[in-house]
Amino acid sequence: MAVADLFSRDPTPPLAEAMRPKVLDEVIGQSDLLGEGKPLKLAFLSGKPHSMILWGPPGVGKTTLARLTAHAFDCEFIALSAVFSGVKDIRAAMEQAQQNLSQGKHTILFVDEIHRFNKSQQDALLPYAESGLVTFIGATTENPSFEVNSALLSRAQVYVLKSLTDDELRQLFNRAKVKVLGDLQFEEAAIETLVAYADGDARRLLNLLEQCLTAAGAAGVRTVDAEFIQNALTLNARRFDKGGDDFYDQISALHKSVRGSHPDAALYWLTRMLDGGADPKYLSRRIIRMAWEDIGLADPRAMQIANDAALTYERLGSPEGELALGQAVIYLAIAAKSNAGYTAFNKARAFVKQDKSREVPVHLRNAPTKLMKELGYGHDYRYAHDEPDAYAAGETYLPEGIADPHWYRPVARGLEARIGEKMDYLKSLDDKARKPG
Repeated sequence: MAVADLFSRDPTPPLAEAMRPKVLDEVIGQSDLLGEGKPLKLAFLSGKPHSMILWGPPGVGKTTLARLTAHAFDCEFIALSAVFSGVKDIRAAMEQAQQNLSQGKHTILFVDEIHRFNKSQQDALLPYAESGLVTFIGATTENPSFEVNSALLSRAQVYVLKSLTDDELRQLFNRAKVKVLGDLQFEEAAIETLVAYADGDARRLLNLLEQCLTAAGAAGVRTVDAEFIQNALTLNARRFDKGGDDFYDQISALHKSVRGSHPDAALYWLTRMLDGGADPKYLSRRIIRMAWEDIGLADPRAMQIANDAALTYERLGSPEGELALGQAVIYLAIAAKSNAGYTAFNKARAFVKQDKSREVPVHLRNAPTKLMKELGYGHDYRYAHDEPDAYAAGETYLPEGIADPHWYRPVARGLEARIGEKMDYLKSLDDKARKPG
């Protein structure tokens, strides 16, 4: 087929739909679930469908697997989108399922984006799934542990689907090339560009490829190179859900890379999030949090640099201000690490939360009035600046009945190593002052 003929007609249906697998063996990817002896492959061989939730990023085959389940078990297939459907639509689907049953056909009810159903809508599915009227299959890009009601979750097997690898995306490209590309050629660099921007999403790859077909036909191009793709296609940012699992997984990876003293990894995750559209102001706040939580007093400059980076971004905005954030995470990653202050604060907070209300020792109380002085407020208080080394050795500052809990234990790194030495010295002064005789 000539390229001109290929583009003379509208692509109906869309390429992603036309390329949808018709049988299980055509599915590309998900070998952990569909390989020999793997759980979903065994489910297809079981002879009876079961309710399931397919959890994974976009374009990895969730809808396809639901349709193939209906085909494998000779069931009617009813699909609902949680974005557009409500309880009324669920009831209508159940009425259709009852009619199917009266004709001897079982029904697969597929709910796409099940996480968008609220609690009452999810609850409306329960009696029908429990009665066996339908086999429920839900698809979600969000963690079902948080987004799906526990009652519904307990009645469905969760299968985790993964993004397609580059090799799997190339396999899909080659299959599409045989079916629809005709004599249109792609240079290797062009294929690499398409695969990179597909970002593990099969549907995205096919949509980009379809754009290529249209653009190449309009331009009379017979060989597509990387430059043509960059100029002709709308290449969106990498997959990134600003409120979903990708978001929290990536900010977790950034934080752990800083904590693990790996500047390159920290930069990778920072730039991944920026590339994906994360709010730099949110990242600024998280970077400040990292400085206080994982570096603390081991290197107080880290807090200053983190704050300065946030202020710089406020003044410059994107993209110039992002450089300050990048340099901040580099510094935090290579700085001496200590969570001693973070740990001490949490221990103190936990203790106070469960402890009773204790009186302030009389010698530590303020005495601004004559009556307070007569009651002994502030009596025998030792003014530290008047003591040797500006330290009142042996003095107590905690309420009565609380022994020194030693919540703060500085690490032997960075400035905290010196802080630890000073604390040991002050403790020796206390021991000496409290020693009998």
